[in-house]
Amino acid sequence: MKKTILLAALMAFIGLKTSASDFGKEVKWDRHSLIIDGKRVCPVMGEVHYSRIPANEWEREVRKMKEGGVTILATYIFWNHVEEQEGIFRWDGQRALRQFIEVCKKQEMPVILRLGPFCHGEVRNGGIPDWMFTKGCKLREQNPTFMHHCELLYRQIFTQVQGLQWKDGGPVIAVQFDNEYRGRGEYLMALKNIALQVGFDLPFYTRTGWPELRTPVPFGEMIPLYGDYADGFWDKGIGEGEGNYYKAFNFKAFRSSTAIGTDLLGKQEEKVNKGDEDYPYFTCELGGGMATAYHRRPYVYPEDAYSMALVKLGSGSNLLGYYMYHGGTNPEGVLHTLNEVQTSPGTANNDLPVCTYDFQAPLGEFGQTYPQYYQLRPIHLFMQDWGETIATMEASFPSKQDLKQGEDTELRWAIREADGKGFIFVNNYERFYPLSTKKGVRLEACGVKLPKMTIPSGTMAIFPVNIDGIRYATAQLVARRDGNIYMMQIEGIPTTISLQDGKTLKNVKPRGLEKAVYRNLYLITREEAEHFDLPTDSSSTRQLVNLSTGIAFAKIKEAGPLRTIKKGKAKVAEAPSEEEWKQAALYTIDLSTVATREDALLSIEYQGDCARLYADGKLINDNFQYGRPFLYGLWRLPKDVNELQLRILPTQEGAPIYLPREADKRAGEGVKSIKVMPRR
Repeated sequence: MKKTILLAALMAFIGLKTSASDFGKEVKWDRHSLIIDGKRVCPVMGEVHYSRIPANEWEREVRKMKEGGVTILATYIFWNHVEEQEGIFRWDGQRALRQFIEVCKKQEMPVILRLGPFCHGEVRNGGIPDWMFTKGCKLREQNPTFMHHCELLYRQIFTQVQGLQWKDGGPVIAVQFDNEYRGRGEYLMALKNIALQVGFDLPFYTRTGWPELRTPVPFGEMIPLYGDYADGFWDKGIGEGEGNYYKAFNFKAFRSSTAIGTDLLGKQEEKVNKGDEDYPYFTCELGGGMATAYHRRPYVYPEDAYSMALVKLGSGSNLLGYYMYHGGTNPEGVLHTLNEVQTSPGTANNDLPVCTYDFQAPLGEFGQTYPQYYQLRPIHLFMQDWGETIATMEASFPSKQDLKQGEDTELRWAIREADGKGFIFVNNYERFYPLSTKKGVRLEACGVKLPKMTIPSGTMAIFPVNIDGIRYATAQLVARRDGNIYMMQIEGIPTTISLQDGKTLKNVKPRGLEKAVYRNLYLITREEAEHFDLPTDSSSTRQLVNLSTGIAFAKIKEAGPLRTIKKGKAKVAEAPSEEEWKQAALYTIDLSTVATREDALLSIEYQGDCARLYADGKLINDNFQYGRPFLYGLWRLPKDVNELQLRILPTQEGAPIYLPREADKRAGEGVKSIKVMPRR
């Protein structure tokens, strides 16, 4: 059977032959999953914003997303990125949507376009241009003025998409209308009708499944997609563990989240539109990381993303969509900076950095890999190779679904099973609350009892039952290659493999990728699973390993008087104004000794509230200090720039700001170290 494009997108990097001609094959969906070319698939979707990455980096970054296991790419088209000034559409440089889609076609990566008109995405006004607020009409509503401009926007977007839709052999497989909309379904249908009229003709269409709509969309018109996050910069509280994010670490039948966008949506009930359960359970905003606002700066751990992904899959989701999978940098605006700020006319609840949108995502702002990039790969490979098997499996929940924050009364586990086959999902992890080791655990699925075991604190695992000749295993399936099955050892749990031929292997030890533990069965370590089939690093990156050395810097100006930190109209702390930045301490950074800037990251560790980096007086990046280094990709600098300027504003005691436990909370400012390090 020929591979579908969603299979091909993931497999291309390990040498299987694929081509863009695979686009255009029949796409269907039912209450379980997508069906492409007659085969059920469980895709992995990764969000990246093309206009937040320089165009000359697109191809490399899309390829890295694919290597991470992403099989569908999602991207917002921010209205004010392309029409900041009324009537002047920009499709040039890093705003060149058509060029980006062509890159995705070359990399054989299907694309879902999130059209807006409202996107949010931590962009000024949620992406709606300032001039739209002067038209005297209500926004995100069916009125002639607003819908007229939405039509002009959609027509312009279609000029970039024409000939690249799925039916044309292109990568664009679907579009999303608006975002996090809670009004009348008729508005979303009006947007869809405009899209159809201007020429969009796609296999399916989507919307965000939260919050509940005031009136529904007719069934089948748009698949609702859901999400969950480990923490949220948008919460107004400045304490650790604010909000309902802890629920993301518990298996449950409820598809949506009551924690997303509480700054805009307020308190939300555990309720979705009637009939939404008849759609497949897909996500589009599973937190791959989290942005930092000035008043609230979450530090996200790689285990957070892995746990949420495993929990969503175990709860029945057949499409894991990460927001963000790849961070970025805001483009320059003509009239304003393009970051979300409290002082803008719309979406004015948080002050975000002017430039950085790193998001602590698996792939960061400069394409640097955070640990979850590797940690998530075994789940992505599993979805690739056993997606057709798991797609029709129903989820059941032996453990409580309504645990309170930090509740540790029982093991959290779930089952997915159908036709005598199944998978057992275990999650003994919750952010900020170390769950206890569970002893004497007896798990069962499909009438098969696993041996009693001890589940260590922090353990997350998927155990197969009656899969591919395996009666059960206390190891996790990773991949199938040439008839061989690769399993990942779960740390702290002895590996037992019971086969359907009656043979049982106990206390099995990993033997690596070259030596089977029995016939076609291989047991590998977590590290081997995380790097399974990844290409080796380039020679330029290997050379940079020797360049993780200190860079000379000098302080040339002390910080001036401390600013008064006020709360803005959203009643959270305001970021410093341009005038207040003039009171920052000033340092110079000497780049003349850097041997090569290719793939070289400048890493700044500092004490202070926030910092900015300048080249020849121009702001090139900024950072709200939260415990990770302030980074900049040196390859983006003009070749003749050999000195940078660093401004740091001091941390103040008692400021109304949430700083995580990893942050340097000492009052004052200073540079700890500046060095160059490799991106990978």
